[in-house]
Amino acid sequence: MNDTVDENTPISDLPNEVLFLNREASWLEFNRRVLHEALDERTPLLERVAFLAIFNSNLDEFFQKRVGGLKRQINAGVTTRTVDGLTAQEQLALIRSMVLEDLQTQADCFEQKVKPALAEEGIHLLKWDELTEEEKQFTDDYFEANLFPVLTPLAVDPGHPFPFISNLSTSLGVILRYPDGVSRHDDAETGEIQFARVKVPRMLPRWVKLGEGGENYRFIHLEDLIYQYLDRLFEGMIIEDAMPFRISRNADVERDEEDAEDLLELVEQELRERRFAKVIRLEVPTNPNEKMVRFLIEELELEESDVYIMPSELDFTDLWLINGLGIPKLSNKPWSPQTPVRLTDTEADIFSIIRGGDILVHHPYESFSSSVERFIAAAARDPKVVAIKLTLYRTAKDSPFIPQLIRAAEEGKQVVVLVELSARFDEERNVQLAQTLEKAGIHVVYGLVGLKTHTKTALVVRQETEGMRSYCHIGTGNYNSKTANLYTDLGLFTCKPHITGELTQVFHFLTGRSLKRDFKHLLVAPINMKRRFYELIDREITHTVAWKERGGDPNDPNRPRIIAKMNSLEDRGICRKLYEASRAGVKIDLNVRGFCCLKPGVPGLSDNIKLISVIGRFLEHERIYHFHNDGNPQYFIGSADWMYRNLNNRVECITPIEEPSLQKKLWHILETLFNDHRQAWDMDANGKYTQRVPQDESQEIGTHDILMDATRREILGITGKA
Repeated sequence: MNDTVDENTPISDLPNEVLFLNREASWLEFNRRVLHEALDERTPLLERVAFLAIFNSNLDEFFQKRVGGLKRQINAGVTTRTVDGLTAQEQLALIRSMVLEDLQTQADCFEQKVKPALAEEGIHLLKWDELTEEEKQFTDDYFEANLFPVLTPLAVDPGHPFPFISNLSTSLGVILRYPDGVSRHDDAETGEIQFARVKVPRMLPRWVKLGEGGENYRFIHLEDLIYQYLDRLFEGMIIEDAMPFRISRNADVERDEEDAEDLLELVEQELRERRFAKVIRLEVPTNPNEKMVRFLIEELELEESDVYIMPSELDFTDLWLINGLGIPKLSNKPWSPQTPVRLTDTEADIFSIIRGGDILVHHPYESFSSSVERFIAAAARDPKVVAIKLTLYRTAKDSPFIPQLIRAAEEGKQVVVLVELSARFDEERNVQLAQTLEKAGIHVVYGLVGLKTHTKTALVVRQETEGMRSYCHIGTGNYNSKTANLYTDLGLFTCKPHITGELTQVFHFLTGRSLKRDFKHLLVAPINMKRRFYELIDREITHTVAWKERGGDPNDPNRPRIIAKMNSLEDRGICRKLYEASRAGVKIDLNVRGFCCLKPGVPGLSDNIKLISVIGRFLEHERIYHFHNDGNPQYFIGSADWMYRNLNNRVECITPIEEPSLQKKLWHILETLFNDHRQAWDMDANGKYTQRVPQDESQEIGTHDILMDATRREILGITGKA
């Protein structure tokens, strides 16, 4: 429990464990909120299935990145303790304890709640002994046609070394024995025991539909099906036992960019190294074969604490196939992103529309294709456009931007694309993307040594009657058409010279190593962003002191205030500055979807800080920063969270939102989020979260439904602008 802090003790004198929460534990708390969406019976059934898969996918990434990083620290002999005083070994123990508890919760949810509910709806996830004779005949045919030619049993013996096992792959481990009187070769002993591995192929559906027909929802898991036919793979051998298992490899591969001569070559080398990186986790089913587990521990060079016994499914991400059945009554109501009001005339010139005033789009409520994609497509085909500059961090596999940019280059436009090769888990795609663009004659920049380019920006230069005019898009999310329908993000279109001029300088920094340090309007990391945020917080402290001297009422809704929405909050400098502001009386409301290391509501330290997290249908991804500024509010949106890496080790861009109508739109978003009683969780000073409970019928509708309805009404003209 957090005790009261003496408010007279300088924040700089308070120990870290008083000020900050453990990052890894906070992230696991976030994933518990994700899992709760599967537990919550208000969530449509097939969406509960999806959240079971999302929880699993999140955990996979956490192990590869964070657990992998901790293990690398241990191997390197690093003894640095966390803010709450834990060694790397102690953190691994904490993680294991929390994860084992969560895995049991996930299993109970699936086995006791979700799976029976699916069966009631006619969706049956079956074991072998639950199949009919007709279905078993179907599996005979399915195995012969689809599996037998694909599967490759790999024996382990002196002539066959232990096989390479790819990351996040599922295998069947098999213990074989030669029949009595039969030996492998002349000097082999009769009855010799042998291990073999069969990889479960990724290219086939992991839940096999039994029979034909669209209304037939009877499935058997691919692993279970393969298990039944192992004798076809090991003709004549005696199968003593078989057990599925799954491994995870470390994705936290160390690299030295400072000495790199070619960043592309370095990333390609990292991808090769990651493929063969050390195994850090082994997942096995309940009641595993102990002999096989010991064998795998030895061969994979693991410790017993790296083994996780899975109480239910080995890999819940397989359930995406079930979620994809798309049965309307069991799914979220369909949502089609709406074309923004200012862009409803699809024949109009988008550049003239932007000249008529800034446009703020909010995805997925408003359409990405009719705004961002339209902007880039128009730039590619417009003969007046002379240059297009774009940053790509993550993009869809079949991104429409790529052919548009290639077309622009072929028509003689200057096209510059900064492709961030180091976007975690998208490195391979981005390497291929960069090579494709280069072959098309596009100027490709790979980023800056030591800095990830995370900013989401596009700049279009157009030759007009008055001379060259620049247009830009500055967003909070990736140029990814797929995630734009799943993540909430904001984007600003403007041609205001003081914004586009500074964005031009940002691109000069990225491509030509400009040393500009005096951005006045944009907040650019690592150049001026952290300093500017400090200044903005300090200004609220100054206004609060003056407000108090005027006898300000603490209940005044117009008191000095900071409101911030982001994905994660971890930067210690920002946290300390927020504590300072809270002590000064600044009201601070934070909306942090993911992990948070700041402690809200600690008496004497953060009395004036409240923190919520909103989890639901869409992934809350936009970053919004609001400063009251003595009644002359300032709003900012952009790509950066308040994390050390965003403020110091990445190129980020945050833009002011200046037009009152657009500020009103942002205020409506923030107000909706902070008033949510359906999807919101309140965080306490110990890092624990409590989900809000609706007090009446009006509060049973969450943020996402409210904003979908508001957008629909705005487009239909039923109400005024949000």
